[in-house]
Amino acid sequence: MNLKEKTIGIAITGSFYNLENAINELKKIIKLQANIIPIMSDTAYSLDTRYGEAKDFINKIEHITKNKIIHTIQEAELLGFKNIVDIMAVVPTTSNTIAKLANDIIDNSVTVAVKSSLRVEKPIVLAVACDDGLSAASENIGKLLNRRNYYFVPFKQSNPITKPRAITFDSSYLIKTIEYALDGEQIQPILLGI
Repeated sequence: MNLKEKTIGIAITGSFYNLENAINELKKIIKLQANIIPIMSDTAYSLDTRYGEAKDFINKIEHITKNKIIHTIQEAELLGFKNIVDIMAVVPTTSNTIAKLANDIIDNSVTVAVKSSLRVEKPIVLAVACDDGLSAASENIGKLLNRRNYYFVPFKQSNPITKPRAITFDSSYLIKTIEYALDGEQIQPILLGI
């Protein structure tokens, strides 16, 4: 699947240590001549952390994508209503977002963007990055693995020695996962070795 001229919603959540990684992936997708509609959760849009200031991330993302960031529920609702995107990707996907999607809690710009895209049968790609992926979040990941239109970027333990329950997506598979998902297929394997 060629991403040229595809419109891809990229929703960014508050996994702050992954924001630079997400921005690097945006650059790669743009080079493939795709149009990116950026969406940010309230947390990612407004919090300054040790990884950087929110306004700097916002400026980078808007500069790269040439689009204003969607960060309100009202704006996110229009993505499905107006059938704007071909596919939605949540990069990174925190355990909080996974729990909300698995239990149909739709209460912020990212979850509304996903839900409105699902309403019009668009594929949803999840790039999981969470400290409890092999513990508390695993049940919710399992729920989403069994639902139609959800596709996972292959993931692995982020550091089995110091963080044995943490998992993170492998960014080298993001574009390929999006391509597969546009064809209705889950890239394999989902679980990667260390």
